[in-house]
Amino acid sequence: MNRSASAMWRGTGRDGKGTITTQSGVLDGAAYAFTTRFENEKGTNPEELIAAAHAGCFTMALAFALQRENLTPNELKTEAVVTLDKDGAGFKVTKSALTLAADVPGIDREKFGEIARGAKEGCPISKLLNAEITLDWSLA
Repeated sequence: MNRSASAMWRGTGRDGKGTITTQSGVLDGAAYAFTTRFENEKGTNPEELIAAAHAGCFTMALAFALQRENLTPNELKTEAVVTLDKDGAGFKVTKSALTLAADVPGIDREKFGEIARGAKEGCPISKLLNAEITLDWSLA
């Protein structure tokens, strides 16, 4: 399986502007720029997209892991916060912090924690990231 996205940029790093388009069309010319990455202008940025990918990947991995245990969650809601830090003359993604709120009937806390940690480690995006990955979770 291959998935693709493309980026187009015009201008300098600070003053230029670009767009990001995904194969599925969900993002179709989504704006990104210095101001959407390092300030708070409306638009997307690479770190936000990584956070979305990590949250989605982990949550789906957890759903499959629970299914293997014959458990069906009522709801799994994950937020990922990706940290971009200065690294010499450039920058580096240093951390992705996952925060999960889960409602899974019929499971005890210890078993749920074990399954959630396994999903964090096994998620393909977790495996891709060369960064610290943390997981905080709550179970309703």
